[in-house]
Amino acid sequence: MTSLLQRILAFLGRAPRGTGAVAEEEAARWLERERGFRVVARNWRNPADRREEIDLVARDGEILVFVEVKSRARGALVPGYHAVDRRKKAVLRRAITAYLRALVPPPRTFRLDIVEVTPLALREHPAFPEAFPALNAQAGGTWASPPITRVPSRRQR
Repeated sequence: MTSLLQRILAFLGRAPRGTGAVAEEEAARWLERERGFRVVARNWRNPADRREEIDLVARDGEILVFVEVKSRARGALVPGYHAVDRRKKAVLRRAITAYLRALVPPPRTFRLDIVEVTPLALREHPAFPEAFPALNAQAGGTWASPPITRVPSRRQR
């Protein structure tokens, strides 16, 4: 019965948002409010392959930041950082390459952040600079690594 109700609500345009969408919204709000980022794109998809998606694209000053948002239940066995495996890195690499190719001029500096959203906290993890060396050379830019930051979510305040 639940799936029938969800289909009806989706048809009417009132479907409840999934956990991922809520986590992305919370992450974007936190990045803007607490870190001073300016979100420039949400859920950007590669026009050549719609399966390749970047959750958030933001500006941290002059640095273009690609953000992968991972939602985790409290006490999850695998943290969001480790959920970005080799396959996901390859998908992100292709999507980021497509995004950068569309920019004229390309940014001088860019990075990938992973934001983990849990019921009790938001965690920003350092990126994977080793996953993008060729991409850095192609774009003519440099890689910037963010610090690890842990802040409480709104529920803890």
